[in-house]
Amino acid sequence: MSRYVFKLPDLGEGTVEAEIVGWRVKPGDTVAEDDVVVEVMTEKAAVEVPAPVSGRVVSTTGAPGDMVPVGAELIVLETEVTGAGMAAPVEVANTAAAPAPAAVAARSAAATSGRAVPAGANGGAAPAMAAATPNTRVATSPAIRRRAHEAGIDLRQVAGSGPNGRIVSKDLEAHVARRAQPTPLRSGPKPVAVPRPAAAMAATEEIKVIGLRRVIAQRMSEAKRTIPHFAYVEELDITELEALRRHLNARLPDGAAALTYLPFLALGLIRVLRDFPQCNAHYDAERGVIVRYSAVHLGIATQTADGLKVPVVHDAQALTLWELAAAMRRASEAARTNKAKREELSGSTITITSLGKLGGIASTPIINAPEVAIIGVNRAIERPLVIDGAVAVRLTMNLSSSFDHRFVDGYDAASMIQALRECLEHPATIFISD
Repeated sequence: MSRYVFKLPDLGEGTVEAEIVGWRVKPGDTVAEDDVVVEVMTEKAAVEVPAPVSGRVVSTTGAPGDMVPVGAELIVLETEVTGAGMAAPVEVANTAAAPAPAAVAARSAAATSGRAVPAGANGGAAPAMAAATPNTRVATSPAIRRRAHEAGIDLRQVAGSGPNGRIVSKDLEAHVARRAQPTPLRSGPKPVAVPRPAAAMAATEEIKVIGLRRVIAQRMSEAKRTIPHFAYVEELDITELEALRRHLNARLPDGAAALTYLPFLALGLIRVLRDFPQCNAHYDAERGVIVRYSAVHLGIATQTADGLKVPVVHDAQALTLWELAAAMRRASEAARTNKAKREELSGSTITITSLGKLGGIASTPIINAPEVAIIGVNRAIERPLVIDGAVAVRLTMNLSSSFDHRFVDGYDAASMIQALRECLEHPATIFISD
């Protein structure tokens, strides 16, 4: 019997410390080699750290939200030789060497706009189960692991409908729904509702801000504090755009994904940015320079179960309408399912954000630093408008945009949105090459 002290490894890219997001094990649990023991988050990514050896957990260092330096003690395991011919266990890990690449499952993330992707929590398996099936691991996403852990659900009891039995979100939701169904009473009086005491009604819940939510809070606070936002809202008549969209969707084969407004908006934005390059740029604060881009790397603000992420369609200016629509769908879906790679969550030069049907009349989106502009989309509604002296019902939509007023003048911001409005109100112009 000996003890193995595992220290936080160097997770790469200049990492000097990492935040504890959640422990998968606790003292007394038995773990197998390569079982995930803790989820940590660096400034670049969320990482699932596996156990380097099999053994019993003696102690862990740090609670969720705590920062642990690279090289500091992370977890102590008690190991033993279980049979003749087996290699003796390592007594103490004195270095902070990183485990093999295959042993660390890094979830892509980006510090900008809280793009980090927290991995899920799965809970420590019972010692007997860990010993019986040391390498068994349910196939699912980190987000689902965390939801299952928080709900106290053993994922081994959930039937997966995805490829190779992978558990997808609907499988977990169905399992929770079945578990929540009350057992019907066969006989006896109906239960009497008991009023909740006032103390229970006044109860509060404290939630520690850690992981992705902490990154989002930091980045949003920094952007709002350091960037003087100039907001501009413009109304669009998208009646012609809607007619074109419906016409194109009617020609799609059965089962094909329908076009939304976003790819048209993206294509129009790409077109007008040629005349407004100051809006397709980054501000490098360390060097004090504006970096203008000829290529458009389009950020798509995407709401996920873990928080806001901004997947990127790189070189969007090279894509057709259909290619752009497909690329935007793929990027958003990858972000929602935690399958996006690190490079797919960074490098945007301008961002589009949309609340879809919840878009309201107007909004004031926060700029995705180091970018200098963000275009927000509000919901489309029918309104009476005066057209050539007569009142007509038209489909309208507002664009709510924000600009970094240090580098984009109000006149240029308004001119760009007016040019974009012209494209969307007369959508044929989007496809006319200069």
